[in-house]
Amino acid sequence: LLRNVAERLRQGVRDADVVARLGGDEFVVVLTDVQSQDDVAMVADKLLASMHGVFTVDQLPLTISPSIGISLFPDHGGSADVLLRCADAAMHHAKESGRGNRQFYVSSMDASALDVLQQERQLREAIAHNHFVLHYQPQICLADGTLQGLEALVRWRHPERGLVGPDEFITFSESRGLITPIGRWVMREACRQLKAWQDQGLALVPMAVNFSALEFRQRDVAAEIAAVLLETGLAPQYLEIELTESVLMHQTGQVLGTLNALKALGVGISIDDFGTGYSSLAYLKRYPIDKLKIDRSFVADTPGNSDDVAIVTAIIQMGRSLQLKTVAEGVETQAQIELLAGLGCDLMQGFVVSAPLDAEATERWLRR
Repeated sequence: LLRNVAERLRQGVRDADVVARLGGDEFVVVLTDVQSQDDVAMVADKLLASMHGVFTVDQLPLTISPSIGISLFPDHGGSADVLLRCADAAMHHAKESGRGNRQFYVSSMDASALDVLQQERQLREAIAHNHFVLHYQPQICLADGTLQGLEALVRWRHPERGLVGPDEFITFSESRGLITPIGRWVMREACRQLKAWQDQGLALVPMAVNFSALEFRQRDVAAEIAAVLLETGLAPQYLEIELTESVLMHQTGQVLGTLNALKALGVGISIDDFGTGYSSLAYLKRYPIDKLKIDRSFVADTPGNSDDVAIVTAIIQMGRSLQLKTVAEGVETQAQIELLAGLGCDLMQGFVVSAPLDAEATERWLRR
């Protein structure tokens, strides 16, 4: 797809112009000998039009909606760095304006653009120097209180703000093409840490690791996981992959093939935040799923909110009829524990059991 896009870009400009790929899915076009802003707009519109047609990759028709940001010399800057930064700011403005359009740089874009560039620079440095840490949250059996699993949750050791949760940087890292190295580090570190605890006779339970939809579609997940398990010496049954419903909405052979390959490895598969996405129940029978995680938004107002109680009840009953385990997230009160236990929910995690803890504190918790 990238090669096809590059070819259309080259065909849309003159031989004297420059077409380059910066990385990921970002390209730069440098137009020489430009007479007016209208000329630039005309070329940008031509390039957008050239991308409207269907791309065929391996007999699969694909469509894209590119966003173009434009900066002009010398109006917006006197150096390549400044011009690139301004074009980048305008491109992000084009994305926020609905994609598939072009925007000229204006100075009001600067503040947000600088924030984005600063965050990207800091995140790249964090990746280069492993400035991440994992916290772990236990999953407990509601019937007998035994430990049944741990979930690995990544934190960014931010140079100015201290520990930053995934909600604040995972989506951003996806948009900047940085999710893969973060995801690889999380997977390896979670497996390494669990194996270290098991070697001490602790935590003979699965470790759950979250995968974003983007990671799952872009990587050979099954091969990478097999390699990490081999490298760390962790037995496959002690690893669990958590996916959101959006991954399963792409009804492709690739998703089914990957999930079947994970199942063949012996790795568990959970659906995270169940009920908050598309909730097309067809995928529950199509894919080899082991657990449904009931989103905290449904648990938070129970038992007082009858609608939420009804939703939680339905998910638990559906899980039982499909022979899937159910895990309630965000459990914080004894009343919630009693409700969930009475409904037949299998597992729970939340502050009533333990907040997510760093490795040292988790080890102390495990030794209790």
